[in-house]
Amino acid sequence: MIKTLKKHGNSMALVIEKPIMEALGIQADTPLHVTLNGHTLMITPTHVGVPPERLKHVIKDLRKRYGPMLKRLAD
Repeated sequence: MIKTLKKHGNSMALVIEKPIMEALGIQADTPLHVTLNGHTLMITPTHVGVPPERLKHVIKDLRKRYGPMLKRLAD
């Protein structure tokens, strides 16, 4: 795929289309890590932390598995 830069204020921007963003699993607020390797620009998502839906699933599983034991310890 060949892309060109777009003027964005006093800077230049590389526009990432929605299908590419979906394929990478990123959104507008996803932090991206930009590195240079010789003459190559590499942009990779930095998936920091656990996605909220995964966290809810893990907490639900932990409560189911360890809830009674933790309740006894609290008493």
